[in-house]
Amino acid sequence: MDFFLNTNIQFYILAYLVGSIPFGLLLAKKFAGVDVQQSGSKSIGATNVLRVVKQTNPSLAKKLGIATVLLDAIKGAIVVLIAMVANMPQETLWAIAVFSVLGHCYSIYLSFEGGKGVATGLGVFLTLIPIPTLIGAVVWGFCAKVLKISSVSSLLGLSAVVISTIFLNNGVGVGSNAPIYIITFIIFYKHIPNIIRLFQGEEGKVA
Repeated sequence: MDFFLNTNIQFYILAYLVGSIPFGLLLAKKFAGVDVQQSGSKSIGATNVLRVVKQTNPSLAKKLGIATVLLDAIKGAIVVLIAMVANMPQETLWAIAVFSVLGHCYSIYLSFEGGKGVATGLGVFLTLIPIPTLIGAVVWGFCAKVLKISSVSSLLGLSAVVISTIFLNNGVGVGSNAPIYIITFIIFYKHIPNIIRLFQGEEGKVA
């Protein structure tokens, strides 16, 4: 039981549980009456919420898509912010970030299924490395406007965050860049189906 009395462990568990909340799924069911896990890419993220809800209610789809992004980002940031207020060390903050993204991608509430981790990653990155994250957001915005392919834009934006962190931010400040590499690996891994569809010329665009 002493294991669960450790403050770090408590934060890691909290980060995972909060990160696991499937806001996209909940919003789509509550306000549009659809199950995004049964339609489209079956992801709980904002892109699939937008795609699925748009089929029946285009105006509502945009609102739910935006709400999903915001809530998924906030759930990534909130536990990190609480840990900051509690003066937890930087190493712990980055571990919390990893567990938040893991929670979203492998939610305990959805039998360890989940989303792609982009918005939750945005939340933790914006909290811990704001300047590189803003650079990544600009890259994402440009790519989204030009390419109109959500997965490609997200991965290019994420790559820009990592590169900016290494060269402008001198890493993540914990003696190793492992945390940001782990988060990046998780997000890229969850995008493998999108990458395969992209090479097959089947990856859909977002209008």
